[in-house]
Amino acid sequence: MPDSIFSLSARDRADFFQAAVARVGRNAILLEKDVWVVWALRALFEDPIGAHLVFKGGTSLSKAHRLIERFSEDVDLTYDIRELAADLLPRGEGGEVLDIPETRSQIRRVSEAIRNELLPAWVSGTVAPIIRARLARDGAQAAVEIDGCNLSIRYAQQDHGQVKSAVLLEFGARATGEPADFHDIACDSAAAGLNIDLPKARPRVMKAERTFWEKATAVHVFCRSGDPVGDHKARHWYDLERLDANGVAARAIADAGLAAQVATHKAAFFRERDQAGVWIDYHAAVAGGLQLVPVGPHLSELEADYAAMQADGLLPEGALTFARLMARCGEIERAANAAG
Repeated sequence: MPDSIFSLSARDRADFFQAAVARVGRNAILLEKDVWVVWALRALFEDPIGAHLVFKGGTSLSKAHRLIERFSEDVDLTYDIRELAADLLPRGEGGEVLDIPETRSQIRRVSEAIRNELLPAWVSGTVAPIIRARLARDGAQAAVEIDGCNLSIRYAQQDHGQVKSAVLLEFGARATGEPADFHDIACDSAAAGLNIDLPKARPRVMKAERTFWEKATAVHVFCRSGDPVGDHKARHWYDLERLDANGVAARAIADAGLAAQVATHKAAFFRERDQAGVWIDYHAAVAGGLQLVPVGPHLSELEADYAAMQADGLLPEGALTFARLMARCGEIERAANAAG
């Protein structure tokens, strides 16, 4: 049986990643981080808590659906709200736990309880011990750092530009994560064919069509609000274009029920105001009023962020120019609004 990547000395691990670079075509820093992403998914989804988890976001599009080529460095996860906050949620006629409270005040109370109490306690009291126990079992050296609802697995002290030597597990628990299904996931460096045992995982993954609407509505909010871009926010526009190129956007746009489901969830738990202070109408956005291309200073900020992602090697060679990316997102916007 080949040696585990975690049993190698630091020098031998570095040699392995350098050897993989020539065969895979991605730099060693990102190949190492990718191993830890897959390891984290294995640790979570091989544990019983995995039955109530869903892997989502850009990393799921890259690692599970294989729809995008950019390197997505953090792991976005949803723990089923019906499991975490069952005692605070209403019941259906058959006694089943519902995922959205009935009134605005109830939504606010549940949301605050999850964000400030239930989820941080679950991350520190349940997830952190699982990760630490798995690190010990696998002989993997890393530090576990907790910050409220998030947990970081820091495997090296030195960061590399905007690429941190830590995998951030970002947990949410204000949704079910559905629809979702299972996917097999391997490390990128496994494609090098070198004789090293690398982690594999089989997480439950949000359907790409829902991810399209999650990202499209997030981009819509950015375009309508005055919020700053933030590091690597341009990833959402890149992902939307790739989802369109792979046919996912068209299927999502044709699914009015799914669009309405996302709008209802966002309206309940992620209310945002536009630059005039008016609440953003998610239902209007998915029914003919979607905006995917920012204007004014927002557009310049986004262009700078896109350039920074390219400089850090987080986008593949041959990625669209920023102008072309915005043109493509404009086409997606028009297609979605025509269908709405």
